[in-house]
Amino acid sequence: MIWLWLREGKPLYWGLGGGAALALYGVIAAFQAFPSFGRVYAAYGGVFIILSVLWGWGVDKKTPDLYDWIGAGICMVGVAVMLLAPRE
Repeated sequence: MIWLWLREGKPLYWGLGGGAALALYGVIAAFQAFPSFGRVYAAYGGVFIILSVLWGWGVDKKTPDLYDWIGAGICMVGVAVMLLAPRE
């Protein structure tokens, strides 16, 4: 939303809403206490990449190319390794 406000000329409330969402996102993460939160948070990074590609495609109308999809697939493999690997 901040990008759209700064680069695409959306109204100021888009930028303020984006800033509030980012601040809330950081605060919520700071209060997590369960032991595997770091792993889940790292895996979310991979999911975030996929969602960013989809956002660019759906909202910004920037069609992802082959390398965008390959990169997103690599990220999903990383997410699967982090979340599904057998652990003791």
